[in-house]
Amino acid sequence: MNSRTPSIDFTPLTGALRALAMDAVQQANSGHPGMPLGMAEIAEVVWRRHLRHNPANPGWSNRDRFVLSNGHGSMLLYALLHLTGYDLPIDELKKFRQLGSKTPGHPEVHYTPGVETTTGPLGQGLANAVGFALAEKMLAAQFNRPGFDVVDHRSWVFLGDGCLMEGISHEVASLAGLWKLGKLTAYYDDNNISIDGEVDGWFADDTRKRFEAYGWQVIGPINGHDAAALQAATLEARADAERPALIICRTTIGAGAPTKAGTSDSHGAPLGAAEIDGTRKAIGWNHPAFEVPADIYAQWDAKAAGAKAEGEWNTLFAAYAAAHPELASELKRRLAGELPAGFKAAADALIEKVQAKAETIATRKASQNAIEALAPALPELLGGSADLAGSNLTHWSGTKDFLPGVADANYINYGVREFAEVAIANGIALHGGFIPYTATFLVFSDYCRSAIRMAALMHIRQVMVFTHDSIGVGEDGPTHQPVEHTASLRLIPNLNVWRPADTTEASVAWIHGIERADGPTLLALTRQNLPFNTRSAQQLADIRKGGYVLVDAADAKAVIIATGSEVGVALAAQKQLAEAGVPVRVVSMPCNRLFDQQDAAYKAAVLGKGLPRVAIEAGVTDGWYKYVGLDGIVIGMDRFGESGPGGTLFKHFGFTPEKVVEAVTKLV
Repeated sequence: MNSRTPSIDFTPLTGALRALAMDAVQQANSGHPGMPLGMAEIAEVVWRRHLRHNPANPGWSNRDRFVLSNGHGSMLLYALLHLTGYDLPIDELKKFRQLGSKTPGHPEVHYTPGVETTTGPLGQGLANAVGFALAEKMLAAQFNRPGFDVVDHRSWVFLGDGCLMEGISHEVASLAGLWKLGKLTAYYDDNNISIDGEVDGWFADDTRKRFEAYGWQVIGPINGHDAAALQAATLEARADAERPALIICRTTIGAGAPTKAGTSDSHGAPLGAAEIDGTRKAIGWNHPAFEVPADIYAQWDAKAAGAKAEGEWNTLFAAYAAAHPELASELKRRLAGELPAGFKAAADALIEKVQAKAETIATRKASQNAIEALAPALPELLGGSADLAGSNLTHWSGTKDFLPGVADANYINYGVREFAEVAIANGIALHGGFIPYTATFLVFSDYCRSAIRMAALMHIRQVMVFTHDSIGVGEDGPTHQPVEHTASLRLIPNLNVWRPADTTEASVAWIHGIERADGPTLLALTRQNLPFNTRSAQQLADIRKGGYVLVDAADAKAVIIATGSEVGVALAAQKQLAEAGVPVRVVSMPCNRLFDQQDAAYKAAVLGKGLPRVAIEAGVTDGWYKYVGLDGIVIGMDRFGESGPGGTLFKHFGFTPEKVVEAVTKLV
């Protein structure tokens, strides 16, 4: 038993939460009952006394956002959603963790009504909540007017020891304090237990001092099972409009369980029938599994209060629309995720300008030019970089850095916090009203890999600008040369990875990323200049298909497939081969996933039937064999790079026209 066990006054309201959680885990024979039993009082205070939401309309734009960062305790959230009146019937709780149910093992956004973000990888829920709070603060600054606080809601997050051990918690908490996110309140489930036991041997941080140093308001430790103390702490947190709040709640994991409370035995496994019987007696819950008395349902039901809150807001918004019709219309458009009417014209003008200028520039510069062209027509575009704006080229002429009090800010300086950057942007995108883009060097995608994966999993619209994409980085050497990153990122489902060959492909990639509403787009961009390629109208259209014939030849004897900077190498080789009497086709494949989504006829037409194929990319080779076949040749590098000028490295590692000619000649 945990020696810090606080006293507990069990009530029927919290008993319903505990019973539903432990019964669902028991029926599934899988799950985490300890946290729901330990945080029941905290949940009751937040959800019944403070959370402003409407179960009948989970998408109400001015609702509070609730995040379960310690997502393994998902049954606590499902019990709350069920009891307060969301479309989550008891039968779904009975199917906890079963295929096809609305109650998966960890909360999933767009899947279960009322779930705001997908959590489970610890700490990222906190990061998403910071994004929610930041989006609310920025939208309020842009759209609220005297007497019309139409953007005015709070973000609440539950987190545990594991969330605070993860490094991302340091990154995002530091920024939340700096940004003065006073409408963010976090409840720390300080139960001193993780899966391996009591955490004293591996987590001895002074959490209070740590968060005070970040600029947070820190309250507690308090008894996390004392409703009166929790209510007082929450009111104290709400009274400070400048600082985010961390309420440290001393709790007992598995509270109520006769033998397993306060131990890791209750953390990640069903309690067992005998222990559940004992728990029922301890908490005073004398009802069969999955049965809740009508009077308890009535006390939990939030539908009437939610309808009233949304109705009052609708009245306020109607008056706001009458007084400020253009602002109201713009806010509705942005929250709906609809692109402005002028976006298509700006996109078309960008492509026309790029074709006319025919510049030989780095694709990172082409990306900046695209931002410059699109951002004025896209006020919801919210940029950012992890301390590399000057290298990623993510600033544009209208950039206004976010600081508290800057109403029309459109750019966030994240500092050297790659993981926080992408995870916070995930929260911003989920909140609505903004389309975020983030940036760093491609090699540092390792630092934010889990957040990239979560963006893809949650179908989030975010554009990730990753520059310095190959050994072309040059003198910084192998630590900064991402030879394996592009290939590995292409493996993430629902992530569109673009590696454009010139200004045209970079511009199309940006436009496609903005238009895409069902997932993230990642741009892998060069440091070095790349030549412009002339295209027909059909070729311009085909770029969106991910792969297309850039240069063809009558009676082609082979196909060369390339991406990014290596397209120029492929074209030079094609000319040499043509002079030698060997006609070949060159295929540019800037986005493999989009190409793979095309029908078989298109893919066959591009790659050619029965023709030998050579692929070239300055990175690892494995992913290209699905296009060239086992009899084809892939020119790449399955080793780390070296320090030296980029051009010298390309020659050293064989990314030359001569090497491609040699490969094609061997096949033909």
